[in-house]
Parts: sequence; C-alpha cells; structure tokens
Amino acid sequence: MIDTIAGAEASAIVYSLSETAKANNLKQYDYFEYLLTEIQKHMDDTDRSFLEDLLPWSPKLPDNCRKSKQEQLTIF
Repeated sequence: MIDTIAGAEASAIVYSLSETAKANNLKQYDYFEYLLTEIQKHMDDTDRSFLEDLLPWSPKLPDNCRKSKQEQLTIF
C-alpha cells in the first residue's frame, strides 16, 4: 500500500486519524467502524457538512466510541 505516493498519503491520513482519536480518548476500533458506517450513508450527498460531526473532538460522536473514565486511567 505504501509503495506509491498515493499509498503513503493514505497511510499518513489513517495514522493521523488514529493518533487524533487516541488524543481525544476514543476507542480507535469503534471510532473507525463508526466513521466507515456513517460515511457510507452519505456517499451520494453533495453537502459535506456532515463531516464536522465525525471529527474526533465532535460532541456528537456516540458514547460507544468514547473510552470510559476507567479505560482512560488504564495504562498499558
């Protein structure tokens, strides 16, 4: 995937989203699953304003994407 410039750029985007999700106390797997599900619902939309609600710091993200207080305290 990273053998090309486009592949390297795609990897950088995914890594950036992953690290930003961590910084915002999100469960990465659940957050990415939510992103992929929600983006798919809007594939035919011309209005991209829904993307604001999908950002890692959005208060509109579902609770299952957020780490609990106990999970936030757990250090691996």
